[in-house]
Amino acid sequence: MNSASVLMQKLVFVAELASSAVLYVLLLLSVISIGVIIERWWFFRRRRVDVDALSDELRRLLAKKDVAAARKALIASPSVEAAIILEALDWYDEGPDAVEQILVRAVRSRRRRFEAGLLFLGTLGNNAPFIGLFGTVLGIVTAFRELGTAQMGAMGNVMSGISEALISTAVGILVALPAVIFYNVFQKKGADVEEQAGALGNVVLASMKSDKQGPNGAHPREPEVVPVKSTAHAERAETARRPEAEA
Repeated sequence: MNSASVLMQKLVFVAELASSAVLYVLLLLSVISIGVIIERWWFFRRRRVDVDALSDELRRLLAKKDVAAARKALIASPSVEAAIILEALDWYDEGPDAVEQILVRAVRSRRRRFEAGLLFLGTLGNNAPFIGLFGTVLGIVTAFRELGTAQMGAMGNVMSGISEALISTAVGILVALPAVIFYNVFQKKGADVEEQAGALGNVVLASMKSDKQGPNGAHPREPEVVPVKSTAHAERAETARRPEAEA
């Protein structure tokens, strides 16, 4: 027996063990996937916010220049959007440009919070069918090996082994479907958080910019300074005119 035959026998033995292990791996990944889905669902559910109501309240409070009350309203909200705007309000006295920059930074720093777990779901959704297909290939290799050594009466057992091997592909697709679905759902929710935070930030910026403009949207004009002549200057001008009159 040459080395190639020995190697093939070892590989077939590994395939027999791995074909069953693939199913356990898929089941483990499925449990982790369900746990991530439940955790993400609970995360977004606890942080839901009525953006329209919060926007109206911010507009009303900032119109009164009551920044402290606006901070309290944001602290009372558990949403990620409120936390972003609250951080931006700490720079309220620095002007609109500073607030706008802080809004961008706050969204970027909190993105990993509402995108946590999405990398796992996306990776699992893309690769679970291939893991199942790998298990199917290993199962078919094992079945054909038995086909080469079995008697004709054992053909039913060989076909049963092939059908069992195909279960790995079905399980892989079954694991991938919810991962892909909820990956898209949570990605959309993360995009909504960024969009709503931007809308609330626009309310703050609009309020700050309106404070620096007049009632018609134009910058208020500074009063013109009219030069006032002093009494001494008036007397010198009068003295200069007298010789001309006498002449």
